[in-house]
Amino acid sequence: MTTESGGREVAGLEMGENLEKLNANVAKMEELSQRLVRAISQREAHDQGLQGPGTDVYMKAASAYVAEVLNNPAKLMEHQVQYWGKTLKHVVEAQQMLAKGQLKAPRDEHAGDRRFKNPLWDTHPYFNFVKQQYLISAESIEKAVADLDNLEPNDKKRVEFFSKQIVDLFSPANFLSTNPDALEKAVETNGESLVRGLENLVRDIESHQGEHLVTLSDPSAFTVGENLATTEGSVVYRNRMMELIQYAPKTETVCKTPLILFPPWINKFYILDLKPKNSLINWIVEQGYTLFVVSWVNPDETYADVSLDTYVEEGYMTAIEEVKKITGEKQVNAVGYCIAGTTLTSVLALMNKRGDKSVRSATFFTTMTDFEDAGEMAVFLDDDFVDGIEREVASKGYLHSFFMSRTFSYLRANDLVYGPAIRSYMMGEAPPAFDLLHWNGDSTNLPGKMVVQYLRDLCQGNKLAKGEFELCGEVLSLKDMKTPAMAIACETDHIAHWKGSFNGFKQFGSRDKTFIVSESGHIAGIVNPPSKMKYGHYTNDGPMEDPETWLASAEYHEGSWWPRWSEWLKRRSGAQVPARQPGDATHPALAAAPGEYVVARVDG
Repeated sequence: MTTESGGREVAGLEMGENLEKLNANVAKMEELSQRLVRAISQREAHDQGLQGPGTDVYMKAASAYVAEVLNNPAKLMEHQVQYWGKTLKHVVEAQQMLAKGQLKAPRDEHAGDRRFKNPLWDTHPYFNFVKQQYLISAESIEKAVADLDNLEPNDKKRVEFFSKQIVDLFSPANFLSTNPDALEKAVETNGESLVRGLENLVRDIESHQGEHLVTLSDPSAFTVGENLATTEGSVVYRNRMMELIQYAPKTETVCKTPLILFPPWINKFYILDLKPKNSLINWIVEQGYTLFVVSWVNPDETYADVSLDTYVEEGYMTAIEEVKKITGEKQVNAVGYCIAGTTLTSVLALMNKRGDKSVRSATFFTTMTDFEDAGEMAVFLDDDFVDGIEREVASKGYLHSFFMSRTFSYLRANDLVYGPAIRSYMMGEAPPAFDLLHWNGDSTNLPGKMVVQYLRDLCQGNKLAKGEFELCGEVLSLKDMKTPAMAIACETDHIAHWKGSFNGFKQFGSRDKTFIVSESGHIAGIVNPPSKMKYGHYTNDGPMEDPETWLASAEYHEGSWWPRWSEWLKRRSGAQVPARQPGDATHPALAAAPGEYVVARVDG
């Protein structure tokens, strides 16, 4: 009796303590909810064109669907019958299981989706039913959109993309009541996980001035210059557009011709110098090159009138001239990454027209120069979005980094939006310490005039490919780019798709052209150190006619393309000379690498 009585007392105490914890957590959630409302109220007004596609997308989709109903009612009925049949079959199977007294799910043909890893999605009748009904509906919507025949190709691509965004949003994994992981965690922690999740949500909205962007990496885990971007070097030149970093040598001799790398100004350069083991910058220096890297300024409203001409004159041209002065060489080798590669193409076309032979060879990482087929990014290049950007920058002077970050995230929404949101807000987990995701969240603003010029002239107008692009007083075409060149495109790149890169590169006027396709995507395909032996690459010395034919007859190579590129570059870099220390008498060290611009914060 005493033991039983004591056991009941202990159980009662535990229940009391759990109830107290639960009540305390509910009170915390009420406080956090009020804080959340205050945070959202701080949201600054932005142009509606930046928030989503225009109504014309929905109107075109609806019109195409109505046309299908009128012109081909049999196909519509076939879709509906298939959907009804699968749905009804699943409902009947679930009822039969319950009628037999078996508390388990019916046969599941939808295993393997990464969103549904928890075994309960497959075994528990409730969660399995919800999951299967969602996937059946998603499949039906996808098929209905794919079969729309009364849309222009670009409109159809946009309808497919944005309908997928809606379908992905309504995944049962994204809602607390239908997510077994989140519910289990909430019960185990007496609601503490939901409190931590709400704290994470409030933090994210407060840190973005009322806007919502999921924090992907622990912001306290990395400091640029301490455990990221640590390759030794010095800032040897600075102007309002960029800092020029020269890296300290790691070999006794170096190639005579220096190398200058232009990273994109949409993000910061240290993606190429995250850690020594995967740093392309560190690796280049180890191969015996005198390496300079441009670190672009993070602009604010005072840069409203900065155009591509400014980036060319005060960035590219100035950097090349300063490198020539520091090293005493007449020529440099240049590298351009993404948008910086697009602009480098224009710079070299411009220099060719002016008879300037300062650049001996050029390398392009994931670079688009012909936007006839812009790939996945095309869905954001119609007038509804670009008009919104133009109105926004006319008002603010610049495009805040938030909007570019959000755009790129939704190209991989399940990986970069919904998955992290589930872990952070519903599970209450802290963001992981992941260097790549830290960099991904450290993006930069874009000057108003430049971003409109880039989108209107290069992306929408495709003027460089058409031979109509005006830059620094010259009209340029891809054929004007005659410098010996190598391009590295990435097979699964969702920003600069490799076929688009191929189609632009083949139009270059260069007699000496080498094209490589690396496995993986926009970042991993480039940041692919040889030591990892992770991703291979394709080469083909045959003619560049069309991308599919080129790849079909290409040779596959295990491992990174870095050593192949270095061999190509060495043949264009001259003899060995004594290693050069950063700067000279007229270019003293202004700061240690990675410099000041890369860590400057610009809030908007």
